[in-house]
Amino acid sequence: MKGREHGLPPHPHTPTPPHPHAPSPCTGGVHATRFGCCLPSPAVPTLYFIGVTTGRSSIMKVFPRWSDVLGLEARVVGYDAPIHAPQEAYETIVRHIAQEPLGKGALVTTHKIDLLDATRDMFDYLDPYARLCGEVSCISKGEDGRLEGYAKDPITSGLAWQAFVEPGHWGRTGGHVMCIGAGGAAVAISVYVAGLPDPADRPRKFVVVNRSQPRLDRMRAVHAKLDTGIAFEYILNRDPVRNDALMAALPPASMVINATGMGKDRPGSPITDRGVFPEDGLVWELNYRGELDFMHQAERQAAHRNLRVEDGWVYFVHGWSQVIAQVFHLELTPALFAELDKAASAIRSP
Repeated sequence: MKGREHGLPPHPHTPTPPHPHAPSPCTGGVHATRFGCCLPSPAVPTLYFIGVTTGRSSIMKVFPRWSDVLGLEARVVGYDAPIHAPQEAYETIVRHIAQEPLGKGALVTTHKIDLLDATRDMFDYLDPYARLCGEVSCISKGEDGRLEGYAKDPITSGLAWQAFVEPGHWGRTGGHVMCIGAGGAAVAISVYVAGLPDPADRPRKFVVVNRSQPRLDRMRAVHAKLDTGIAFEYILNRDPVRNDALMAALPPASMVINATGMGKDRPGSPITDRGVFPEDGLVWELNYRGELDFMHQAERQAAHRNLRVEDGWVYFVHGWSQVIAQVFHLELTPALFAELDKAASAIRSP
Protein backbone atom coordinates (compact mmCIF):
# COMPACT_ATOMS: atom_id res chain seq x y z
CA MET A 1 0.00 0.00 0.00
CA LYS A 2 1.09 3.56 -0.63
CA GLY A 3 0.29 4.95 2.81
CA ARG A 4 0.16 4.08 6.47
CA GLU A 5 -2.79 2.09 7.77
CA HIS A 6 -4.88 3.54 10.59
CA GLY A 7 -7.26 1.55 12.78
CA LEU A 8 -11.03 1.90 12.61
CA PRO A 9 -13.64 1.14 15.27
CA PRO A 10 -14.36 -2.60 15.26
CA HIS A 11 -17.41 -4.36 13.71
CA PRO A 12 -20.60 -2.98 13.74
CA HIS A 13 -7.09 15.60 -12.71
CA THR A 14 -5.77 13.31 -15.31
CA PRO A 15 -8.34 11.45 -17.39
CA THR A 16 -7.73 7.73 -17.80
CA PRO A 17 -6.55 7.05 -21.40
CA PRO A 18 -8.54 4.62 -23.53
CA HIS A 19 -7.42 1.02 -23.70
CA PRO A 20 -5.31 0.56 -26.88
CA HIS A 21 -7.40 -2.41 -28.02
CA ALA A 22 -10.86 -1.27 -27.05
CA PRO A 23 -13.52 -3.65 -28.34
CA SER A 24 -16.85 -2.52 -29.67
CA PRO A 25 -19.54 -2.00 -28.61
CA CYS A 26 -18.48 -0.55 -25.28
CA THR A 27 -21.78 -0.41 -23.54
CA GLY A 28 -22.54 -3.27 -21.17
CA GLY A 29 -26.03 -2.03 -20.37
CA VAL A 30 -27.67 1.09 -19.00
CA HIS A 31 -24.85 3.39 -17.84
CA ALA A 32 -22.40 0.47 -17.97
CA THR A 33 -18.98 0.20 -19.61
CA ARG A 34 -17.07 -2.96 -20.39
CA PHE A 35 -13.43 -3.50 -19.57
CA GLY A 36 -11.30 -2.55 -22.54
CA CYS A 37 -13.39 0.49 -23.41
CA CYS A 38 -12.74 4.17 -22.84
CA LEU A 39 -13.67 5.47 -19.41
CA PRO A 40 -14.64 9.11 -19.97
CA SER A 41 -14.13 11.77 -17.35
CA PRO A 42 -17.38 12.10 -15.40
CA ALA A 43 -19.27 15.39 -15.62
CA VAL A 44 -21.11 14.89 -12.31
CA PRO A 45 -20.24 13.09 -9.06
CA THR A 46 -20.08 9.41 -10.03
CA LEU A 47 -20.22 6.16 -8.13
CA TYR A 48 -18.84 3.23 -10.12
CA PHE A 49 -20.26 -0.27 -9.89
CA ILE A 50 -17.62 -2.91 -10.61
CA GLY A 51 -19.24 -6.21 -11.53
CA VAL A 52 -20.04 -8.60 -14.36
CA THR A 53 -23.50 -7.65 -15.69
CA THR A 54 -24.03 -4.34 -13.92
CA GLY A 55 -26.52 -2.95 -16.43
CA ARG A 56 -29.04 -5.57 -15.32
CA SER A 57 -28.86 -4.62 -11.66
CA SER A 58 -31.78 -2.93 -9.93
CA ILE A 59 -29.36 -0.30 -8.67
CA MET A 60 -29.55 1.38 -12.09
CA LYS A 61 -33.19 2.20 -11.30
CA VAL A 62 -32.79 2.57 -7.56
CA PHE A 63 -29.79 4.91 -7.46
CA PRO A 64 -31.45 7.91 -9.15
CA ARG A 65 -34.18 7.80 -6.50
CA TRP A 66 -31.65 7.45 -3.72
CA SER A 67 -29.65 10.33 -5.16
CA ASP A 68 -32.78 12.48 -4.97
CA VAL A 69 -33.54 11.36 -1.40
CA LEU A 70 -29.98 12.11 -0.33
CA GLY A 71 -29.54 15.28 -2.41
CA LEU A 72 -26.40 13.93 -4.10
CA GLU A 73 -26.97 15.03 -7.72
CA ALA A 74 -24.85 12.02 -8.62
CA ARG A 75 -25.03 9.05 -10.98
CA VAL A 76 -23.97 5.41 -10.98
CA VAL A 77 -21.91 3.94 -13.82
CA GLY A 78 -21.29 0.23 -14.22
CA TYR A 79 -17.91 -1.28 -15.11
CA ASP A 80 -18.24 -4.84 -16.39
CA ALA A 81 -15.36 -7.29 -16.35
CA PRO A 82 -15.34 -11.09 -16.71
CA ILE A 83 -15.01 -13.26 -13.62
CA HIS A 84 -11.32 -13.54 -12.67
CA ALA A 85 -10.47 -10.77 -15.11
CA PRO A 86 -6.85 -9.89 -16.00
CA GLN A 87 -4.99 -7.61 -13.61
CA GLU A 88 -5.22 -4.73 -16.07
CA ALA A 89 -9.02 -4.69 -15.75
CA TYR A 90 -8.78 -3.88 -12.06
CA GLU A 91 -5.86 -1.48 -12.35
CA THR A 92 -7.72 0.51 -15.03
CA ILE A 93 -10.83 1.25 -12.99
CA VAL A 94 -9.02 1.86 -9.69
CA ARG A 95 -6.60 4.27 -11.39
CA HIS A 96 -9.53 6.04 -13.06
CA ILE A 97 -11.30 6.55 -9.73
CA ALA A 98 -8.10 7.77 -8.08
CA GLN A 99 -7.35 10.30 -10.83
CA GLU A 100 -10.83 11.68 -11.54
CA PRO A 101 -12.02 14.35 -9.07
CA LEU A 102 -15.68 13.50 -9.77
CA GLY A 103 -15.01 9.76 -9.56
CA LYS A 104 -16.13 9.47 -5.96
CA GLY A 105 -15.66 5.73 -5.42
CA ALA A 106 -17.10 2.34 -6.22
CA LEU A 107 -19.06 -0.64 -5.02
CA VAL A 108 -17.35 -3.90 -5.94
CA THR A 109 -19.19 -7.17 -6.39
CA THR A 110 -17.92 -10.54 -7.71
CA HIS A 111 -14.38 -9.13 -8.07
CA LYS A 112 -13.77 -8.19 -4.42
CA ILE A 113 -10.85 -10.55 -3.82
CA ASP A 114 -9.29 -10.38 -7.28
CA LEU A 115 -9.44 -6.58 -7.36
CA LEU A 116 -7.56 -6.22 -4.09
CA ASP A 117 -4.99 -8.82 -5.13
CA ALA A 118 -4.33 -6.81 -8.30
CA THR A 119 -4.36 -3.27 -6.88
CA ARG A 120 -3.35 -3.46 -3.22
CA ASP A 121 -0.40 -1.11 -3.76
CA MET A 122 -2.69 1.54 -5.25
CA PHE A 123 -4.56 2.09 -1.97
CA ASP A 124 -3.44 4.51 0.72
CA TYR A 125 -5.59 2.84 3.37
CA LEU A 126 -7.34 -0.49 3.91
CA ASP A 127 -9.76 -0.95 6.78
CA PRO A 128 -9.32 -3.81 9.28
CA TYR A 129 -11.93 -6.02 7.58
CA ALA A 130 -10.28 -5.52 4.18
CA ARG A 131 -6.95 -6.60 5.63
CA LEU A 132 -8.47 -9.56 7.48
CA CYS A 133 -10.68 -10.83 4.65
CA GLY A 134 -8.36 -9.91 1.78
CA GLU A 135 -11.13 -8.19 -0.16
CA VAL A 136 -12.50 -4.77 -1.02
CA SER A 137 -16.21 -4.14 -1.60
CA CYS A 138 -16.06 -0.35 -1.31
CA ILE A 139 -13.61 2.15 -2.78
CA SER A 140 -13.81 5.71 -1.51
CA LYS A 141 -11.70 8.81 -1.08
CA GLY A 142 -10.83 10.55 2.12
CA GLU A 143 -11.27 14.29 2.42
CA ASP A 144 -7.55 14.63 1.72
CA GLY A 145 -7.98 12.67 -1.52
CA ARG A 146 -6.33 9.47 -0.35
CA LEU A 147 -7.70 6.27 -1.87
CA GLU A 148 -9.35 4.01 0.68
CA GLY A 149 -10.56 0.42 0.50
CA TYR A 150 -13.20 -1.10 2.78
CA ALA A 151 -14.65 -4.56 3.20
CA LYS A 152 -18.23 -3.72 4.07
CA ASP A 153 -19.57 -7.26 3.66
CA PRO A 154 -18.92 -8.43 7.25
CA ILE A 155 -21.15 -5.53 8.30
CA THR A 156 -23.78 -5.72 5.56
CA SER A 157 -24.05 -9.50 5.55
CA GLY A 158 -24.46 -9.30 9.31
CA LEU A 159 -27.34 -6.86 8.98
CA ALA A 160 -28.99 -9.17 6.45
CA TRP A 161 -28.32 -12.20 8.69
CA GLN A 162 -30.00 -10.47 11.63
CA ALA A 163 -33.12 -9.89 9.52
CA PHE A 164 -33.23 -13.59 8.58
CA VAL A 165 -31.99 -15.66 11.53
CA GLU A 166 -33.80 -15.57 14.86
CA PRO A 167 -31.66 -14.89 17.96
CA GLY A 168 -30.55 -18.10 19.65
CA HIS A 169 -31.46 -20.26 16.63
CA TRP A 170 -28.25 -22.31 16.63
CA GLY A 171 -28.15 -22.96 20.34
CA ARG A 172 -31.81 -23.96 20.30
CA THR A 173 -31.68 -26.25 17.24
CA GLY A 174 -28.12 -27.54 16.84
CA GLY A 175 -28.23 -26.74 13.12
CA HIS A 176 -25.11 -26.32 10.98
CA VAL A 177 -24.26 -23.97 8.10
CA MET A 178 -23.27 -25.23 4.66
CA CYS A 179 -21.98 -22.46 2.40
CA ILE A 180 -21.45 -23.37 -1.24
CA GLY A 181 -18.87 -20.94 -2.59
CA ALA A 182 -15.82 -19.40 -0.93
CA GLY A 183 -15.61 -15.94 -2.46
CA GLY A 184 -15.76 -12.58 -0.75
CA ALA A 185 -19.36 -12.81 0.45
CA ALA A 186 -18.78 -16.27 1.92
CA VAL A 187 -15.67 -15.10 3.77
CA ALA A 188 -17.53 -12.07 5.11
CA ILE A 189 -20.51 -14.07 6.36
CA SER A 190 -18.25 -16.53 8.14
CA VAL A 191 -16.27 -13.70 9.76
CA TYR A 192 -19.44 -12.01 10.96
CA VAL A 193 -20.89 -15.21 12.41
CA ALA A 194 -17.62 -16.18 14.07
CA GLY A 195 -17.56 -12.84 15.87
CA LEU A 196 -21.02 -13.04 17.42
CA PRO A 197 -20.61 -12.87 21.21
CA ASP A 198 -23.43 -15.24 22.22
CA PRO A 199 -22.58 -18.91 21.50
CA ALA A 200 -26.29 -19.57 20.92
CA ASP A 201 -26.08 -17.26 17.89
CA ARG A 202 -23.23 -19.23 16.33
CA PRO A 203 -23.55 -22.60 14.57
CA ARG A 204 -21.34 -25.32 16.01
CA LYS A 205 -20.20 -26.28 12.52
CA PHE A 206 -19.73 -24.26 9.33
CA VAL A 207 -19.00 -26.26 6.16
CA VAL A 208 -17.54 -24.46 3.15
CA VAL A 209 -17.66 -26.13 -0.27
CA ASN A 210 -15.82 -24.67 -3.24
CA ARG A 211 -14.72 -25.59 -6.76
CA SER A 212 -11.09 -24.46 -6.35
CA GLN A 213 -8.55 -25.07 -3.60
CA PRO A 214 -6.95 -21.58 -3.45
CA ARG A 215 -10.17 -19.94 -2.26
CA LEU A 216 -10.57 -22.61 0.43
CA ASP A 217 -6.97 -22.06 1.52
CA ARG A 218 -7.56 -18.31 1.68
CA MET A 219 -10.67 -18.78 3.80
CA ARG A 220 -8.86 -21.18 6.12
CA ALA A 221 -6.12 -18.57 6.61
CA VAL A 222 -8.72 -15.93 7.52
CA HIS A 223 -10.41 -18.25 10.01
CA ALA A 224 -7.06 -19.06 11.61
CA LYS A 225 -6.90 -15.44 12.77
CA LEU A 226 -10.27 -15.61 14.53
CA ASP A 227 -11.03 -16.58 18.11
CA THR A 228 -14.19 -18.65 17.72
CA GLY A 229 -15.71 -21.91 18.85
CA ILE A 230 -17.08 -22.73 15.39
CA ALA A 231 -15.69 -25.88 13.76
CA PHE A 232 -14.97 -24.96 10.15
CA GLU A 233 -14.72 -27.65 7.48
CA TYR A 234 -13.40 -27.05 3.95
CA ILE A 235 -14.45 -29.32 1.10
CA LEU A 236 -13.11 -29.17 -2.45
CA ASN A 237 -15.90 -30.18 -4.81
CA ARG A 238 -17.44 -29.15 -8.10
CA ASP A 239 -19.93 -32.01 -8.47
CA PRO A 240 -23.54 -30.97 -7.75
CA VAL A 241 -24.42 -34.58 -6.91
CA ARG A 242 -21.89 -34.58 -4.08
CA ASN A 243 -23.29 -31.26 -2.89
CA ASP A 244 -26.66 -33.01 -2.69
CA ALA A 245 -25.10 -35.67 -0.45
CA LEU A 246 -23.39 -33.09 1.78
CA MET A 247 -26.68 -31.24 2.14
CA ALA A 248 -28.56 -34.45 2.97
CA ALA A 249 -26.13 -35.10 5.84
CA LEU A 250 -26.94 -31.81 7.57
CA PRO A 251 -28.98 -31.92 10.79
CA PRO A 252 -32.47 -30.36 10.87
CA ALA A 253 -32.68 -26.55 11.10
CA SER A 254 -29.40 -26.11 9.23
CA MET A 255 -28.75 -23.30 6.76
CA VAL A 256 -27.64 -23.77 3.16
CA ILE A 257 -26.16 -20.74 1.37
CA ASN A 258 -25.60 -20.27 -2.35
CA ALA A 259 -22.57 -17.99 -2.51
CA THR A 260 -21.37 -19.22 -5.90
CA GLY A 261 -22.90 -16.60 -8.19
CA MET A 262 -24.66 -19.42 -10.04
CA GLY A 263 -28.13 -18.33 -11.06
CA LYS A 264 -26.89 -14.78 -11.73
CA ASP A 265 -23.33 -14.44 -13.04
CA ARG A 266 -23.24 -18.05 -14.23
CA PRO A 267 -26.13 -20.32 -15.22
CA GLY A 268 -27.42 -23.20 -13.14
CA SER A 269 -27.32 -24.20 -9.49
CA PRO A 270 -24.65 -25.82 -7.29
CA ILE A 271 -27.10 -28.65 -6.44
CA THR A 272 -29.31 -30.88 -8.58
CA ASP A 273 -33.10 -30.98 -8.63
CA ARG A 274 -32.84 -34.18 -6.55
CA GLY A 275 -31.09 -32.42 -3.68
CA VAL A 276 -33.08 -32.37 -0.43
CA PHE A 277 -32.82 -29.40 1.91
CA PRO A 278 -32.66 -29.99 5.70
CA GLU A 279 -36.02 -30.11 7.41
CA ASP A 280 -36.95 -26.88 9.22
CA GLY A 281 -33.98 -25.38 7.45
CA LEU A 282 -32.91 -21.93 6.35
CA VAL A 283 -32.00 -21.33 2.71
CA TRP A 284 -30.12 -18.20 1.70
CA GLU A 285 -29.77 -17.40 -1.99
CA LEU A 286 -27.32 -14.48 -2.04
CA ASN A 287 -28.51 -13.44 -5.50
CA TYR A 288 -31.65 -11.37 -5.84
CA ARG A 289 -31.78 -11.29 -9.67
CA GLY A 290 -31.16 -13.69 -12.51
CA GLU A 291 -32.56 -17.17 -13.03
CA LEU A 292 -32.20 -17.97 -9.30
CA ASP A 293 -32.33 -21.74 -9.91
CA PHE A 294 -31.12 -22.56 -6.39
CA MET A 295 -33.81 -20.44 -4.77
CA HIS A 296 -36.53 -21.97 -6.92
CA GLN A 297 -35.31 -25.47 -5.99
CA ALA A 298 -35.72 -24.52 -2.34
CA GLU A 299 -39.12 -22.94 -2.89
CA ARG A 300 -40.44 -26.16 -4.39
CA GLN A 301 -39.59 -27.91 -1.10
CA ALA A 302 -40.51 -25.07 1.23
CA ALA A 303 -43.93 -26.34 2.30
CA HIS A 304 -43.18 -30.01 2.96
CA ARG A 305 -39.67 -29.41 4.39
CA ASN A 306 -40.76 -26.32 6.39
CA LEU A 307 -38.05 -24.12 4.90
CA ARG A 308 -37.52 -20.43 5.28
CA VAL A 309 -36.15 -19.17 1.95
CA GLU A 310 -34.45 -15.79 1.65
CA ASP A 311 -33.01 -14.13 -1.44
CA GLY A 312 -30.32 -11.45 -1.55
CA TRP A 313 -32.54 -8.35 -1.65
CA VAL A 314 -32.04 -7.25 1.96
CA TYR A 315 -28.30 -7.89 1.56
CA PHE A 316 -28.42 -5.77 -1.64
CA VAL A 317 -30.08 -2.81 0.08
CA HIS A 318 -27.76 -2.91 3.09
CA GLY A 319 -24.72 -3.36 0.86
CA TRP A 320 -25.44 -0.43 -1.40
CA SER A 321 -26.61 1.94 1.32
CA GLN A 322 -23.50 1.31 3.42
CA VAL A 323 -21.20 1.92 0.45
CA ILE A 324 -23.04 5.09 -0.58
CA ALA A 325 -22.75 6.40 2.97
CA GLN A 326 -19.00 5.72 2.94
CA VAL A 327 -18.35 7.16 -0.50
CA PHE A 328 -20.40 10.33 -0.03
CA HIS A 329 -19.52 10.77 3.67
CA LEU A 330 -23.07 10.46 4.99
CA GLU A 331 -24.45 9.31 8.33
CA LEU A 332 -26.75 6.36 7.64
CA THR A 333 -29.31 6.60 10.44
CA PRO A 334 -32.04 3.98 10.90
CA ALA A 335 -34.61 6.53 9.72
CA LEU A 336 -32.61 7.31 6.59
CA PHE A 337 -32.09 3.60 5.85
CA ALA A 338 -35.85 3.04 6.16
CA GLU A 339 -36.45 5.81 3.63
CA LEU A 340 -33.93 4.30 1.21
CA ASP A 341 -35.39 0.82 1.69
CA LYS A 342 -38.88 2.13 0.91
CA ALA A 343 -37.69 3.89 -2.25
CA ALA A 344 -35.84 0.78 -3.44
CA SER A 345 -38.65 -1.66 -2.69
CA ALA A 346 -41.08 0.47 -4.68
CA ILE A 347 -39.22 -0.27 -7.91
CA ARG A 348 -37.78 -3.69 -7.17
CA SER A 349 -37.32 -5.78 -10.30
CA PRO A 350 -39.59 -8.88 -10.34
